[in-house]
Amino acid sequence: MKNADNAPASARKKIKVKLADGKERQIQHMMATTFWHPDGTPMSATQFMEALYGKLPEFFKDEDELRAIWSMPDTRKRLLEGLADKGFGHDQLAEMQKIINAENSDLFDVLAYLRCAMEPLTRDERAEQAKAVIGKQYNDKQRIFLTFVLAQYVKAGVEELDEDKLGALLRLQYNNSIDDALTDLGSAETVRAAFIGFQKYLYDNPPPPH
Repeated sequence: MKNADNAPASARKKIKVKLADGKERQIQHMMATTFWHPDGTPMSATQFMEALYGKLPEFFKDEDELRAIWSMPDTRKRLLEGLADKGFGHDQLAEMQKIINAENSDLFDVLAYLRCAMEPLTRDERAEQAKAVIGKQYNDKQRIFLTFVLAQYVKAGVEELDEDKLGALLRLQYNNSIDDALTDLGSAETVRAAFIGFQKYLYDNPPPPH
């Protein structure tokens, strides 16, 4: 896969693709982007989108099931591994983000847009949504740590929410001292539960506009 189109998103031509559900999705017209079939033959961005759309029902049936899967690090990881096994790995999904102009969104939003025609939110919007809830669900020190985690998520993406990133995040926030982190935040089990538990607030349905 290659992408030599460095034009700003606003300058790229947009085209509409009608998928099997009869609804249209909008993509950037990027002539220099090439995806590949497993046999090595090239396919267009439209063909790639159609292929991914066709596989997604094997993993989740609707938006609610995707939210439930994506809200837990272990089930999210299994979903991503399953997609990779079908030829839709991290690099391909990242390219899909570019094509639908969702580079600042979560991979959740890419999948929800393709499968359910749900308009993407940015990671920043999702983080703000979560912040509104975690202040009520966790104590002040836990809230400060989870707000730090959200900042890393906004900057780097959903991989920062993997369970195996927790130790590194604690060290980064607590000057390399896990002991200080546990003194502040509670037992290792408590910290793990908070780190996993708050993630569902990122993927809840957004509140209706005022």
